[in-house]
Amino acid sequence: MLIPIRIALARDGQLPMVVRRMPSGWAVLGDEQFLEGYSVLLADPLVSDLTDLDTHVRARFLLDMALIGEALMAVTPAYRINYEILGNLDPWLHAHVMPRFADEPDEYRAAPAWAYPKERREAAPFSPHRHASLVAALGDELDRLLA
Repeated sequence: MLIPIRIALARDGQLPMVVRRMPSGWAVLGDEQFLEGYSVLLADPLVSDLTDLDTHVRARFLLDMALIGEALMAVTPAYRINYEILGNLDPWLHAHVMPRFADEPDEYRAAPAWAYPKERREAAPFSPHRHASLVAALGDELDRLLA
């Protein structure tokens, strides 16, 4: 169960892929950057499902998820954003925010991002050094949107 560990690391300032603390959790870049800017919103405090949140907190989580998408549209050449709340492998509330690009191969562009072969997804891991400017730009845009 990675999410509780990652939230603890984020709270301690020890998670390198943190973009920003959001009102409902943590905006982080995904482990795999096969779609540059792929982000995850980790709910904090931990809950297992969106329906575990009261109405106002639930709305805030969904707004924060959308703001990450809006920020990705501003700082990447994405033409569309895909949003997914799954919880199948790690049963804690988190949302995947996937930028999609016009230059993706045809066989993947119209499919869910997970249709990319595993070896292709894993070939582009998050790197604190390589992705530093993306983290900074995305964080600055989130700051602007949250202001």
